[in-house]
Amino acid sequence: MSASASNTENAGCDDGPLLDELLPWSVPGLRLGRAWVTAPDPGTLRARWAALTGAEGAERERLFRPTRARTPDAGAAALPGQRTATGRFSAAPGPCPEPVRVLHEPFDEQWLLPDQRLIDAARPELWRVLDEQQLFLLEAGPGVVATALLPAGRTGRVRPLHRRPGGAEPNLAPGLLDLLGARYGTWVAPEEVLCWVLAAARPGPGGLRVPLPADAERWRAGVELGHRLLRIQLRGARGGEPPRLPGGRRPYVRQAVPARPTALSYDAGTETLSLDAGAVSPVPAAAWEYEVAGVRVLERWFAARTAHRELDGLEGLGPDEWPQSWTSELLALVTTLALLAELEPARAGLTVGPPLTAAELRAAGVLPAPRWARRPASVLDHHEEGPGGQFALI
Repeated sequence: MSASASNTENAGCDDGPLLDELLPWSVPGLRLGRAWVTAPDPGTLRARWAALTGAEGAERERLFRPTRARTPDAGAAALPGQRTATGRFSAAPGPCPEPVRVLHEPFDEQWLLPDQRLIDAARPELWRVLDEQQLFLLEAGPGVVATALLPAGRTGRVRPLHRRPGGAEPNLAPGLLDLLGARYGTWVAPEEVLCWVLAAARPGPGGLRVPLPADAERWRAGVELGHRLLRIQLRGARGGEPPRLPGGRRPYVRQAVPARPTALSYDAGTETLSLDAGAVSPVPAAAWEYEVAGVRVLERWFAARTAHRELDGLEGLGPDEWPQSWTSELLALVTTLALLAELEPARAGLTVGPPLTAAELRAAGVLPAPRWARRPASVLDHHEEGPGGQFALI
């Protein structure tokens, strides 16, 4: 395709609606305030809790790592859906909260102690809408990433797909679904919009832009591609099958990972990922080179699982030996990155054709989104326990 033809095909990409306009309610990522509340395995978090609650006085305060937002002498409300103590941590820490699975940063699933007394800004509004129907969108480099897990760490702004539990009230510009349904001659579901965003979002003036096609066939093609991207990114969550590479291309452990690997390296000639003497192959070069924000995902993932050896305090507590579960997670991550890399040419080549114009979106009342759409919905349908056991006032 010639450059001029390509420009015509994607006319409107640079001035299409912003992602922020189509999914208007967004929440800053959780501000943890202390690194020790997350870990790559739940056992480490339980060990850290035991060490913290077993310490006293100045030693407990040192291990806690107080900030202006959180100290051991303050209570905090229980997070929605979690049963934790709410009194002053220094007086009554209570039992160890059950760790929850979270997305610590794009493609890095870890665990979190869900106790608001330990987290500087836990974003309760996200916890209130977290359920088996929810999906979250995160901006990651030139595109977006979807997850069914609560984003908790270095993930940037979080855009839930739904404003209420149970998949109720989509977090979409009011009128968007009606406009798209009328244009394409079919009912459009909120998740289809999310899939289109995964396939079509591009960097542009003011942030990520999501041009919307005027043609129904182009819409269906983009949504189909987005469904494939979503299935891979969810990695088997919500009852789906974990993604797999074709037979003969699936990565396997060729040499066992040693007890304390210190370095991760890659040999493109043999497609081998090495963890010291441990070896995993075949690993496509595209999986090794896959980056978010200029950093290789595999290198960042490995560093997060060996960093505790160089740290002190609670952050220095971690497994003495490499757990077998981490090797399984590594194989799954290689598969995820390889499959996403395979789809990148299709995503980059997706053409929008003549777009829905800003004038059409404004005329339909889709843009600009009203102010209420940028605020969380009122979803409190039960009592939440506030600090010290009092009912929370919201």
